[in-house]
Amino acid sequence: MIQIHQKSNTLLLVLHEIYGINQHMQSFCELLSKQNVDVICPDLAENETSFDYSDEDAAYRHFMDHTGFIYAAQKIRNSLSGLKERYEKIFIIGFSAGATVAWMCCEEEYADGIVGYYGSRIRDYTDLNPECPVMLFFPEAEPSFNVDELIATLEKNKIETHKFKGKHGFSDPYSSSYHAESERKAFSKVIEFLFER
Repeated sequence: MIQIHQKSNTLLLVLHEIYGINQHMQSFCELLSKQNVDVICPDLAENETSFDYSDEDAAYRHFMDHTGFIYAAQKIRNSLSGLKERYEKIFIIGFSAGATVAWMCCEEEYADGIVGYYGSRIRDYTDLNPECPVMLFFPEAEPSFNVDELIATLEKNKIETHKFKGKHGFSDPYSSSYHAESERKAFSKVIEFLFER
């Protein structure tokens, strides 16, 4: 788990990809903490070490076998009410599997906003009706589904979506899919979403 406390009344709950809490999550949490907010990244996979990107299949199996989307979402939902006693605002930011988990928490009254980066499994849960503002980021294309069709479905339900150049993982500087321009644009939208509304 990553915990960075700034004695803020705002908490950013960061949900990691299938790889676990890796260098990208550490760097991203530190970057967010510069906004003078508290940041927590729980270990959803309950794995003491993170997986290397070359172990994608093993990381996916571990996540699905030991955690899964439903359990992870329930874990986050259960923590939200206790956290809300300490914070005026709680935002959830997820990446890939973590973005899907964040999306699955959008009907919770304790979340003040959700941001999801390339949550490809959101396509399995499009029937949810968010109780808070949601902003979702997608790459130009995904190998397993049609990005434009998912965006069209989400936009019918008034979900804010953005499509960026690059592939799944475009915002991760440690990934071979990193796209610097898209990462900067997405992060700028995150800051605007969290602090400039």
